[in-house]
Amino acid sequence: QAQFVASGGGSVQAGGSLRLSCATSGINIRGVCMGWFRQGPGKEREGVGTINSVDRTIYADSVKGRFTISRDNAKNTLYLEMNSLKPEDTAVYFCAAQTFRTYCPTSVQSTTYNYWGQGTQITVSS
Repeated sequence: QAQFVASGGGSVQAGGSLRLSCATSGINIRGVCMGWFRQGPGKEREGVGTINSVDRTIYADSVKGRFTISRDNAKNTLYLEMNSLKPEDTAVYFCAAQTFRTYCPTSVQSTTYNYWGQGTQITVSS
């Protein structure tokens, strides 16, 4: 049974930085398409970005240039480095993995992932 544990959330002032981690067990994330999503208060879940089987990343326009996705295969952990945070980045952040095919969805908004983490809260104050 695969498990995903997200951590690193918290409160930060606008302009600050945070790094989220998504520690996985039960699967080998090497070569697996993985994504980060978020859901703000009263909003739909939205895609933040993905990392594909060869570690190519794509991002939503709202975070491009500020957020960076990476992974450490040896630790089976996915990361989301967030810089220049804005109040509109306030949300619960989720990691996800797609293991049933070798390529990522073409859109970061696609939710066709078969594994999801439990989420970690980020609050950015102005």
